[in-house]
Amino acid sequence: MPTNIAVIGCGYWGPNLVRNFNQLNNSKVVWVCDLDQSRLDYIKELYPSVKITKDYQEIIQDREIDAACIATPVNSHFKIAKDALLGKKHVLIEKPITSNSKEAEELIRVAKENKRILMVGHTFEYNEAVNKLKDLVNKGELGRMLYVCMTRVNLGVFRDDVNVVWDLCPHDISILNYILNQNPISVVAHGNASYKEGIEDIAFVLLHYPQNIIAHLHVSWLDPCKIRRTVLVGDKKMVVYDDLNDVEPIKIYDKGIIKQPYYETFGDFKLLYNWGDIHSPKIKNIEPLRIECPHFLECIQKGLRPRSDGESGLKVVKVLEAAQQSLKNGGKLININ
Repeated sequence: MPTNIAVIGCGYWGPNLVRNFNQLNNSKVVWVCDLDQSRLDYIKELYPSVKITKDYQEIIQDREIDAACIATPVNSHFKIAKDALLGKKHVLIEKPITSNSKEAEELIRVAKENKRILMVGHTFEYNEAVNKLKDLVNKGELGRMLYVCMTRVNLGVFRDDVNVVWDLCPHDISILNYILNQNPISVVAHGNASYKEGIEDIAFVLLHYPQNIIAHLHVSWLDPCKIRRTVLVGDKKMVVYDDLNDVEPIKIYDKGIIKQPYYETFGDFKLLYNWGDIHSPKIKNIEPLRIECPHFLECIQKGLRPRSDGESGLKVVKVLEAAQQSLKNGGKLININ
């Protein structure tokens, strides 16, 4: 029997969920919900058999629905997801999971009590290039990790519900936590609201991880170029990941620092530089949702813990909360609980 799916929210991301779940043999999109009739009409034209509604409670009350995928503005995530879990639906919810950590903790509790899967759409954890980065780090090919620099900028899209940190940083934080296998312990954030009062459109976020690893995140809605670039620097090798490069998204640089094994005096001490080859491994060009959606279904059908579960979503939100606190306090260092 296919898993019956409902997609709540069909603005930018919802249609991608509808398309992917409809293309799988073991799932069927039965309902689509949105407050905008034009978006519902658009989906209905593409998928005539799908039922449409402006009231998500119709979906909650439908006992034939197994799972709800939520792609609405973040301030509505908590209520919709909690109602769905209480209605015995499994839930896939887009990033960030909620507007604050207390709501995320509540969703985790409700999911556990109702024995339902709660998964967060940290899409990059299902990206083949990101999984290659994780493999490189786990195998120690880069050596001891020193720092990470991530840039996620473009001109727009300006949002009214969240600032640029809450909009763009969830991607990078989830990537970092995933590939480093740990969570940051403190954060410093600086930003500016250039056009809309109280809504930062540019920010620089510095995350401190255990083992003295630092990560610098630059996010902006005010940049002439679209850039999605990550640099990982280890003491053996370095990696550049360009998410906009479909042909060679990852380049591994055999570059690093070699300390002299011995020297007679302090004045004799020198750092030697290793200049090796540049290697670009083959990365399958697969849409991450083609991996994420089947994973959600497998977790439902086999009772497995999702790769990006509620706890993963909670950890990201805690970092966002700390970054927001730092932003509002002039870049004060904030410890992450």
